Amino acid sequence: MKKKQKCYIYTRVSTALLVDGYSLDAQRDKLTKYVEYQDMEVVKEFSEM
Repeated sequence: MKKKQKCYIYTRVSTALLVDGYSLDAQRDKLTKYVEYQDMEVVKEFSEM
């Protein structure tokens, strides 16, 4: 069986304006879908505001 590649999820916004337009939850959702599509394993998640 092939080992899954491990990865980290890192989400951030640098200004209050970006929070409204591209929230941390939206970023996390997109990254999670990408990880699943690539058959990878999330080791840890990081988030910054």
